[in-house]
Amino acid sequence: MGKGSLSFPRKILRRRNKKSTEMQPLQTDHINNIINSNPNNSVGVVPTSSAKPKKKTGNARLWMKFNQFGESEVSELDKSAIIKRVSIPARDLRILGPVFSQSSNILAREKAMVVNLEFIKAIVTAEEVLLLDPLCQEVIPFVEQLKQQLPYNSQPKTHEVGPEAAEGLQSELPFEFQVLEIALEVVCTYLDSNVADLERNAYPVLDELARNVSTKNLELVRSLKSTLTRLLARVQKVRDELEHLLDDNEDMAQLYLTRKFIQNQQSEALMGTMGSTSNVTVGPNLRRLDSNKSASLVTSNRFDDHDDVEDLEMLLEAYFMQLDGTRNKILSVREYIDDTEDYVNIQLDNQRNELIQLQLTLTIASFAIAVETLIAGTFGMNIPCLLYRIEGIFGPIVGGSSAGCFLMFLLMLAYARWKKLLGS
Repeated sequence: MGKGSLSFPRKILRRRNKKSTEMQPLQTDHINNIINSNPNNSVGVVPTSSAKPKKKTGNARLWMKFNQFGESEVSELDKSAIIKRVSIPARDLRILGPVFSQSSNILAREKAMVVNLEFIKAIVTAEEVLLLDPLCQEVIPFVEQLKQQLPYNSQPKTHEVGPEAAEGLQSELPFEFQVLEIALEVVCTYLDSNVADLERNAYPVLDELARNVSTKNLELVRSLKSTLTRLLARVQKVRDELEHLLDDNEDMAQLYLTRKFIQNQQSEALMGTMGSTSNVTVGPNLRRLDSNKSASLVTSNRFDDHDDVEDLEMLLEAYFMQLDGTRNKILSVREYIDDTEDYVNIQLDNQRNELIQLQLTLTIASFAIAVETLIAGTFGMNIPCLLYRIEGIFGPIVGGSSAGCFLMFLLMLAYARWKKLLGS
């Protein structure tokens, strides 16, 4: 009995440990099945696989790393790992959280750029992109665009410091601006499609309301106005963020992550060169510098000017104008709604006026009939009168009183028309 009581808990422990170790690979396999379920296989996601699954923390979320060579990797990272990787404050991660899901922000930090545009929540550096929740249905087009449009090079551009590299950097946008451009393109396309759907659904509903004012049509217009208000607020937030960046050159200069990255590399290389060679002179002997130094000087002409934000300014202005056009489309739909409501109100006012005129006509007729009823009631009293003794007086009295009341009705009706209380 003693051995049985001691060995029974050990079996339970072994069974529980075996069950817990079998559950962890199932979660990793579930993510891999979702990634591989794309029939076109155009996302190009390379899931992480490890023999020993890591222990998940409470605040770990799904991120996709996408570098400038087209390589992608999906993994779960917590806040501390993200902060250590991209060197951003912890408060910046709150912008990518669910609390600020409806906001639009583009923040520049020393080594990274935090992008929160609608459904795109990413952290961009000079060499890679960390995308939050890449398996969402709305984020998949952004991942596909990254796969198609980002350049494929065998060597990083940030490590090339020759004259050819400087000319290449001048001819195309830096990596972070390419990612920002793709994000703005996807967001603007998404908003444009929503506005197109709004226009396609709005005009028939409004035309039907103009023809027939009913409870059903009014409910459809109310739902339409709610959708329009939410869509206008989303477009306005993205537009305001771009306008804020365009108004401040310093903020735009801080977004040049590649420029700052190359400047740091040049500073480190210069410090190392100055420590190794002490016989370098200044002035006419600059030609004695080696090719690497001359290349760095050529590249520095491009990146030392902190006020040069023309590339980013042109990029932001293009999408700002596109968002402004989208906003104008929404405003035109809202104006059409307002015009339709004004037309419906005019119709209702006209019907109300017709009802008032009918009520006035019936009131005049009721007054005339009341006068004749007064005459009939007066003769119906049991009071002695000489007219009762006249034979054949009933017909003339009834006809005369009726004709007088009808004449009074016509006079009052003419007076109402003269005062323009009744329509013509």
